[in-house]
This record gives sequence, C-alpha cells and structure tokens, in this order.
Amino acid sequence: DLWVMSPTSYQLLHSAMFLISGAKVRLIFEKTNIRQIIFFISCGIGGNVLLLHILLCNVQNKTMPVSKTKAKLVDVARQLFAKMGVENTTMNDIALASKKGRRTLYTYFKSKEDIYLAVVESQLDILLDTMKRVADKCISPDEKMLEMIYTRLDVVKEVVYRNGTLRADFFRDIWKVEKARKRFDEKEVQLFKDVLREGMETGVFQIDDLDMTAELVHYCVKGIEVPYIRGQIGAYLDDATRDKYVVRIVFGALHRKDPKAL
Repeated sequence: DLWVMSPTSYQLLHSAMFLISGAKVRLIFEKTNIRQIIFFISCGIGGNVLLLHILLCNVQNKTMPVSKTKAKLVDVARQLFAKMGVENTTMNDIALASKKGRRTLYTYFKSKEDIYLAVVESQLDILLDTMKRVADKCISPDEKMLEMIYTRLDVVKEVVYRNGTLRADFFRDIWKVEKARKRFDEKEVQLFKDVLREGMETGVFQIDDLDMTAELVHYCVKGIEVPYIRGQIGAYLDDATRDKYVVRIVFGALHRKDPKAL
C-alpha cells in the first residue's frame, strides 16, 4: 500500500539537512515507505547517510509488527483449520485463539476465505523455499532436476498431511487452492527454467524451446500431485524400480546426453 506522508513530515525532511551536522535529529513521520525514501534521495533531499538510516529504521519499525501480527493470525488459522476443518472454523474462533480480537483480524482479512487462501500460500512458500535450496545445490543439472521433482512431490504431500483435516479441503476445493497457488506456479516454472538453462549451457540437456519445456515439466509434475499424495502412483514399486522409470521418462524427454560422453 502507498502510504501518505503528512505536511509536517515534508517540512521536517526539508529542514533535516540543516540539523544533521553535529545535531541530534529527531524526525517524526506519521507514515512513510521505501518509495518515498527513493523519491527523496533522487531529489537530493535525503542524500545524507544518517538521514537514510533514520528513514530505514522508521520503515522497519512500522512494518515488522504488522508482518508478525499477520503471520500469527495465519498460523493460528492453519492450526484451527487442521484440527476442526475449514467449514467448522469461524472468524470468531480465529480471533479468540490468536488473542488479537475480531477488529485486528478483519483489518488483515475480510473473510474466512481470505485467511484460508493466506494459509495455503504460507504452506506453498515452505515448498518454494525447499525447492530453491535444491536449485542452489552444487550438483549437476540432471541430478538437480530429479531431486527437484522428488522434493516437489514429497514436500507437498508432507504439507497436506501435516495439516490434518485441511487435506480434505485441499482435494475438495481444488479450484480455490488453484487461486492461491498462481504466484507459486509462476515461480516454480522459473526455477525449472533456470535448471534447464544450466543443463543446456553445460551440454547436459538438448532443448529446443526452453520456456515451453519448463512449463511442460511444471504441469507434468503438477498433474500427478494428487494421485501421488493419495499413494496411487507406483505404490507397488520399490525405490530402485521407481527411480529407473522416472529417469527414463524425464531424461528421455529432455534428451539428456550420456554423462560419460560429456
């Protein structure tokens, strides 16, 4: 949100440069943000390092409590959804359990659906962070791609089952979940694209269309997500046999070169 700075704050900013040298400066802002800081610096008003430090501290002090409060509400809601189910949980239940009150809850979330989507997004963030750690590993692109796929499926399965009755809503309200995971999907495609590009540059993968291939990998993994969570894929196979099938399908599609030939 774009916050508005009061006239008093503008006057203080203009006079700040005269007070900084050897003086104890106290700037009082009703509301400010990073965009305003960049604006003042670009105009030459806030060029002094000390003034910039004061501005940044002001922003940090205002935003930290907000993010912590919102995160607290989301986590409490997740626990209640997991224990009681989304349908049986009310906004009042969340307000009472969080000890933040209904007014604070409705400041951040207009409805139970809003906070439910926030819960789903928070769980998807866990998955995305895990995939990023795999993508950053110092291993070959083909190993990285396999590990990302396995990690992707295993972590989403863990997230769904860790949240108890929430998993029922995951399967029943799949379109509602889709709304929440749009941002995640875009970032996941980019992660796959980065690994595929690395494979192309090192001669491991032979790919004609990088963008299309990254999207296909994403949708293929996403497509087997629900049956994998339910244990309907390869349940009768041992790990070695399963890995053999996965390697053939994934590396066959990506035209991986024999590592011995590289």
